[in-house]
Amino acid sequence: MEFSEKIKDELEGRIKKLENFVADKGIGSKQLEKAKNAQRNVNLAVFAGSLITIAGITLWALRSNNKED
Repeated sequence: MEFSEKIKDELEGRIKKLENFVADKGIGSKQLEKAKNAQRNVNLAVFAGSLITIAGITLWALRSNNKED
């Protein structure tokens, strides 16, 4: 049983290496890299926008609370 698990792990590792090689050097690798960069930029923009929105709501809530006192 242990022997078959080692073989399975070895084959999975080789398949992963092959997939990574194809992703890095294969057809469409440049477009894939551009898509990854675009997705990263979108994620950063959404994160920054969320932080700014939360900060704005917090400041608005604090100021409106102080005006009532």
